[in-house]
Amino acid sequence: MHLTGDYHTHTIYSHGKGTVMENAVRAKEIGLKEIAITDHGFKQMAFGLRHKRMPSLIRDCKEASEKTGINVYVGIEANLLGESGKTDLDERDYKDFDIFLMGIHRFVKFERIRDFNHILVKNYLYTVFKKEASQKLIAYNTRALVNSIQKYPIDAITHLNYLSFCDVVEVAKAARDYGTYIELNSKKVHLTDEQLAAVRDTGVRFIIDSDAHSVDRIGDTKIVDELLSRVDVPLGQIDNVEGRFPRFRFREYKERNL
Repeated sequence: MHLTGDYHTHTIYSHGKGTVMENAVRAKEIGLKEIAITDHGFKQMAFGLRHKRMPSLIRDCKEASEKTGINVYVGIEANLLGESGKTDLDERDYKDFDIFLMGIHRFVKFERIRDFNHILVKNYLYTVFKKEASQKLIAYNTRALVNSIQKYPIDAITHLNYLSFCDVVEVAKAARDYGTYIELNSKKVHLTDEQLAAVRDTGVRFIIDSDAHSVDRIGDTKIVDELLSRVDVPLGQIDNVEGRFPRFRFREYKERNL
């Protein structure tokens, strides 16, 4: 499967190995029309974006776009900070970004001890010991994700259900209703076949992303290709293939409000 754009890639500005220019050159080489640089959010403790480096990131994206001739977007993979739905992309920083992704990650500065306990500790323990998550934890994670989709102009939820547990159908319904994409992530398996089929049936829109942390993985869709060989998702429900471009919610929000 060939992507029109890869909207989830990382660089040395956070946890990636390549530069913005290297990612963009690779995207151009494999025929992508655009790419987003979406490094980890500001409250990722070990390797998140830093505000003082934003001017440099913005310059690098502009230069890469000019030199390669493809769109190179300044993006972020923000972190979910708590049950309230709060993320680590504040509205005052919206002006600096073109694309707003959000996902559940570990080792971030959560809003409350309760959020730390649920989002990091409990999700981690259930994952490590491969036990079925409690209904309370599933409900908590689901509320947090739905609240975030409802409150903020998030373009896509990244790797839904990876190292965490939620009601994927309820999250997909909220995403559908608010114009947020569900990402099919090609770096990690994050939905079972049954979960993907259930999410598909809500009518939510998808994008496929590589989640590349190295230059050679830009545009890679292998894991998603394997998933889609088993689960029939209409290509018309995936908005960054067959020459189509996603309609991103964050961009429209900024046009109306900033």
